[in-house]
Amino acid sequence: MFLQYLLPAQSGLHSFLMHNATPILLPVALVLCLALQAAAQGFVPNYDESKVPPYTLPDPLITRAGEPVRSVAAWKNKRVPEIAALFSEHVYGSFPAGPRSTRFEVLRESNQLLGGKALARQVRVYFGTTAGYMDVLLFLPAKAKKPVPVFVGLNFMGNHTVLNDPWIPLTTRWVSNNTTYHITDNRTNEGTRGVQADRWCVEMILDAGYGVATAYYGDLEPDHAEGWKTGIRTTMQPYTALKPEQWGALGAWGWGLSRMMDYLETDKNVDARKVMVMGHSRLGKAALWAAANDARFAMVISNNSGEGGAALTHRNFGETVGFITSTFPHWFVKKFSTYADDLSALPVDQHMLMALMAPRPLYVASAQEDQWADPHGEFLSAYHAGPVYALFGKTGLGTDKMPATEQPVGDFVRYHIRQGEHDVKPYDWQQYISFANKHFR
Repeated sequence: MFLQYLLPAQSGLHSFLMHNATPILLPVALVLCLALQAAAQGFVPNYDESKVPPYTLPDPLITRAGEPVRSVAAWKNKRVPEIAALFSEHVYGSFPAGPRSTRFEVLRESNQLLGGKALARQVRVYFGTTAGYMDVLLFLPAKAKKPVPVFVGLNFMGNHTVLNDPWIPLTTRWVSNNTTYHITDNRTNEGTRGVQADRWCVEMILDAGYGVATAYYGDLEPDHAEGWKTGIRTTMQPYTALKPEQWGALGAWGWGLSRMMDYLETDKNVDARKVMVMGHSRLGKAALWAAANDARFAMVISNNSGEGGAALTHRNFGETVGFITSTFPHWFVKKFSTYADDLSALPVDQHMLMALMAPRPLYVASAQEDQWADPHGEFLSAYHAGPVYALFGKTGLGTDKMPATEQPVGDFVRYHIRQGEHDVKPYDWQQYISFANKHFR
């Protein structure tokens, strides 16, 4: 179901696999997909821990001038701006402020979804007068007596795919072609309703007393190499004064998450002090970058975000900088690709991105069969953010030992690795809800 998110929609390999892989064979096709594309690039991924070369991580608590950071004030005033600037320059690009003229329009509302359990709203968020919009789908517990905390995240195929209900409008935006779901000419259809419902577990979230807000990432920028031409990196240029190449698609998607937060702050049914940003895969990368730039997100959840997300970049395991920047060059700024052959020259690593979340609760999740995303590297990234959390008097993972499958570890920084493949499963949501209960209830 998610092969279309691994390859550019225009690639021949993408087309072959999407036309020939049945849903039952998709996990096999995924492995084949990665192997074939890697082979086509002359790239052989390392999946042997004993073959990971030695590496040195930058210390998040040492400034570029070599000064130790020993206080929260020094961290906030000196090191945070420094680290954020490094990620902007070398990895993701700029993260512009929101437009002054953002406005919101409730397009529709219903209390009939999920047998009356959900109060649902479709809200259009306009980015100024001529810069476009995104459609936010918000589900709230219908019987809530007070404002509720909300999980917020972007989806891959349109709002109508997160729940099978005809009330939710189909997206009219560009989507990846997909023969399994009869998507052609980059336009969706009725047969795609609810096809990613298992990734969102809306009813489970509502039953736990939380809301969930989502939007289609293609509302912000279509996910292909030419997507910037019609996405917000172009349409927002009069407001941001940034050239499209000064920020990547991950930044554009992350920026959209902040605009969703703008709306949630205005909704009287939402506890805006307890909004939790969550993202899977490339949208996990976007969620992390959004949270690094927007402290309004009170909790941060990375699900299988891998290279350029939670996984350590300096580790030679699974996907690499060279592979990701050649396959998805539009996600990052061009400078990131220059480190493909010399990772030691990269002045940041992803544990520093994790550290920018402190002191907010942070959850990092991996999957056993998702070695491409380097689960151990994701764990180590979360672990090495621990000293910054300690600066705030918060306990991180509390161990440097990779936990057993489905045995979560950690306090303010928490981690699990579950059975199965690259996906979001009910087990993951059960852990995220439990984490939210611990910190917000």
